Amino acid sequence: SNDGFTAIVRVFYSMSQLEELVIIDNNSVSPDGWSELRTLLESGVCELKQLRLKGNNYIGNEGLDVLSNGLRGIRSSLTVLNLSDNSIGNEGLLNVGETLQTCTGLETLDLSRNDFSSAAAGLGCLSNWLRRDEVNLQYLKLSYCRINDVGLHELFQGAANCEILDLDGNESITATGLSYLYSSIRSDRCRLETLDLRGIPVGDDGMEVLARGLADNRSVRNLYLEDLGDDISVTSAGWIAFSTALCDTSSVNSTYLSNHNICDIWDEDDGEFIPRQSIFNKYLRLNGEYPQYAARC
Repeated sequence: SNDGFTAIVRVFYSMSQLEELVIIDNNSVSPDGWSELRTLLESGVCELKQLRLKGNNYIGNEGLDVLSNGLRGIRSSLTVLNLSDNSIGNEGLLNVGETLQTCTGLETLDLSRNDFSSAAAGLGCLSNWLRRDEVNLQYLKLSYCRINDVGLHELFQGAANCEILDLDGNESITATGLSYLYSSIRSDRCRLETLDLRGIPVGDDGMEVLARGLADNRSVRNLYLEDLGDDISVTSAGWIAFSTALCDTSSVNSTYLSNHNICDIWDEDDGEFIPRQSIFNKYLRLNGEYPQYAARC
């Protein structure tokens, strides 16, 4: 209940050394209850490094509005913020984007399993924050957020400014949405090392878009896709386009300038899958085991 939650939070005022606070699956606390947590965070008594508020359905946009001032009070000490599965939409995401302006030390941001299907403005606000020079986010998790092409268009400029981008399970993204990532991936400022696109119906068009974007990329090493061997929308044309990005043998110069960084296109947790093109595996293995010789493919 709100009263019980308030009583527990008040205990934390005596814990000045508290660095991590985890509140998971608490579905009985309303925005009035979250106001006590806001007051605690605003007080500066605890310099939290990790705050995990996961699966609290009653937070929503209204609860996040209540908490926003408290989150601002944490400032640069916060390194991990988990707001997954909290019924957050566009209004709440806008609040997050504004709140993060003071959280310049953040390394991990988990916003997964919220509904961002109509959150283009919020995703744009998040993108603007990611593009700030003082921001050094490592892991951005946006899996199962119902992000569509319009939302990805707003996000893409800042999306490549983290090391790991997880878009797993956003089934509304098409090749059109992936094309918005094209310029970010090709940019010399791209920091992405892992791009998770599992659960997205890539298809031949998407494979070709990814191939063009990754051809000049020098940072991405892991590209996680669904088991495309069972995806009838990906034909030999899609595999050929992608294998050409890894090793374009049309000329010596093209071979040298091919992508010699990617060494993994599946998630080991899901079990290894073998692409249809046998040559594909050779290029990946060469990139992973002998990158200094990859241009000799």
